[in-house]
Amino acid sequence: MEQEARGRPRKSARQQDIPSSTLRLGLVPAPELPERTANLIVDELPELLARHTDDRHQWRVDCLTDPLIGADDSTADVIEQGENIKRANGWDYAVCITDLPLLRGDRMALAEASENLGVAIISLPALGISPLRQRLREAILHLVNEMHHGSDRHDRERQQQHMEDGREAREQSGLRNSNARELMGSRLFERLVPIKRVTPADDSEKNVDVRFVSATKWPGYAKLLGGMVRANRPWTILPAFRRIVAVAFATGAYGLIFPTLWKLSAAYELYRFVALMIAAIVAMIVWLILDHGLWEPQHYTHNARLTRFYNLTTVMTLLAGVACYYVILFALFLVAVVLFVPASLLESTVGRSVGWLAFPALAWLATSVATVAGALGSSLESDETIRGATYGYRQQLRQRKVKERQQRDRQQEDRDSST
Repeated sequence: MEQEARGRPRKSARQQDIPSSTLRLGLVPAPELPERTANLIVDELPELLARHTDDRHQWRVDCLTDPLIGADDSTADVIEQGENIKRANGWDYAVCITDLPLLRGDRMALAEASENLGVAIISLPALGISPLRQRLREAILHLVNEMHHGSDRHDRERQQQHMEDGREAREQSGLRNSNARELMGSRLFERLVPIKRVTPADDSEKNVDVRFVSATKWPGYAKLLGGMVRANRPWTILPAFRRIVAVAFATGAYGLIFPTLWKLSAAYELYRFVALMIAAIVAMIVWLILDHGLWEPQHYTHNARLTRFYNLTTVMTLLAGVACYYVILFALFLVAVVLFVPASLLESTVGRSVGWLAFPALAWLATSVATVAGALGSSLESDETIRGATYGYRQQLRQRKVKERQQRDRQQEDRDSST
């Protein structure tokens, strides 16, 4: 009966005022960013599904966070877990939202769906940096359409006609996607990194009926990397730099007492300032990685390319955090130099007249020198503060939670069987 219902032309609201039944969709996001993003759209999805998927039914959408969705990079395992959760909660469809990359061959996968199981999976970082909410909303609607109405050519042609008939309603809902074969509407990233719809023919992927992958390799990787850095939330490590800033500023302020930094700042060319800044930032990133054990070993993921992505994401995340730290430290030194270094004393020390650029130059040099001292001070922070912004560490925490939950379930089953 369900297949027959999917094959019938969609009735309008005028043809049927009262929906015949209720369909339930479950969102299963991983903790942190996927969970927060899913919660932003869960309340608006029932109306969107009724208007743009099937108005013969009422729609109910639930959201249930599961740590396994963000702890396992195997699509088969995630789809199996999603199918178990769907069956346990009595859902008709389930969409799993992970913050892990899905790599298929030499391409990045954005989403996959199983029409038979009624389960789909979306890789949130593959959607790019922003706007995540709009992209995720359109991707969920499209994947539910694929699972509800079918994925073959005739089903997509029928859905395309339906989308064209409801183009005005989709625009009112803020949906850009007007193509039944596209995962999302066209935005800047989708123009730069096109998305390709494929139907796997490999028997080993019998649970995957449709897949959306990046049509280009390296731009797709760059988009994925940006999304992974955002999933790491580099701004969360900024509080960890409070004591580092204090140590670095104290060291740099002490160095400003001596005339050596003054003379060097007056003698340096621009390329020397830039080279010293890069060297200081790199030194701090390397020290953070080594001191806090942030480098991901390959034996953990058993995938060399995935390990490289994790490590590159860690480096980019730390780069964003250290760059913010550097700007803050520069602002502090600039204020200190302007307030406490008289122009006449600076001129007599360097032996020539100076302009207003001499003060930012001196602050810039002091910042670079103090950053090296701040790198040593970074060991004062706890490992969890820094490691919490890395993929490998979060996966370990989630897998630990999964094991603890499984252990509790087994203990409960043993108690039930003994009574």
